[in-house]
Amino acid sequence: MDSKSKIKGRGAQKNVHNRFFELSYEMRDDFLEFCHKEGEIPEKNKTQYLNVFPKTIVNKVTSPDVGMAYSMNMYQGCEHGCIYCYARNSHEFWGYSAGLDFERNILVKKNAPKLLEKHLKKKSWKAHPIVMSGNTDCYQPAEREFEITRQCLEVFLRYKHPVGIITKNALILRDLDLLKTLAKDNLIAVNVSITSLSEDTRRLLEPRTATIKRRLQVVKALSANGIPVNVMLAPIIPSINSHEILPMAKAVSEAGALSIAHTIVRLNGAIGEIFTDWIKKAMPDKADKVLHQIENCHGGSLNESRYGVRMRGEGQIAKQINDLMKLARLKYFKNKAMPKLNTSLHEPYKNRQMTLF
Repeated sequence: MDSKSKIKGRGAQKNVHNRFFELSYEMRDDFLEFCHKEGEIPEKNKTQYLNVFPKTIVNKVTSPDVGMAYSMNMYQGCEHGCIYCYARNSHEFWGYSAGLDFERNILVKKNAPKLLEKHLKKKSWKAHPIVMSGNTDCYQPAEREFEITRQCLEVFLRYKHPVGIITKNALILRDLDLLKTLAKDNLIAVNVSITSLSEDTRRLLEPRTATIKRRLQVVKALSANGIPVNVMLAPIIPSINSHEILPMAKAVSEAGALSIAHTIVRLNGAIGEIFTDWIKKAMPDKADKVLHQIENCHGGSLNESRYGVRMRGEGQIAKQINDLMKLARLKYFKNKAMPKLNTSLHEPYKNRQMTLF
């Protein structure tokens, strides 16, 4: 990619049309291009934090192939800037583009801890693992300032309620004290995302994430403290990181991970346009090859929405990837498994009230 035209520290290199709006971003992008040619700086490449006030925070997940029943997100949008991120499309519901807006306009839910406590105190609620980061990373850079994730962990601990975490940020080690206490009662499981062992690849795919070395240190530190870790080798992108499946599996197993999981990249909605624009600038020599191989995994399209197929793909390339994952589990994760989280310690609120008398 031409270093002069690249927006440093970002994955997406432009905004794309929001499908919910009649007005597109084409006129705005033309203006930015004009400013660039004239040597002007049309806008600062700075992240904005915007407060929002949702009425609920725990979401029931209805998709049958996601692997979680309930999720919660303290932030919408994500500064990590992962170019492939499926969550980009959700930013359109808030009136923003799935491109640069997703990375630069972060919606902050400061009332999340209170909403979580309110949910856990419901008389009708029966304990079930709630996953933090079902959409965007709960340990993204904003968390360093707002500490909403830590406050939510304190709520889970107070109510002895099981919680899962998905992250690719080493900031999680800040909360090791809470995680260790939760782990004593088998109330915590952590999923760490690692997509490559190459820093060059990581910088291109995930520009504002923790280094691979730091993420492996996270897996090692959590595991050493009795906190169960699953590693998400996701997404697998043909000809970008597909050749790293076995080396990645070996590395995370040696670091202490108890299991691995994967998905094959799919580029739904606006992500197809964002990814295509990015790869033609970042990897022009292999752009067409990668795009065609992704299409090969999804019936000739970058877009795949069919439950049961969308995560694993189909066709020859998808089969090779899925077979490599099976081999990786046999070779490096034999006799290893993630424990089932404990749901027996969370007492319904009405029972907690009775203990006061």
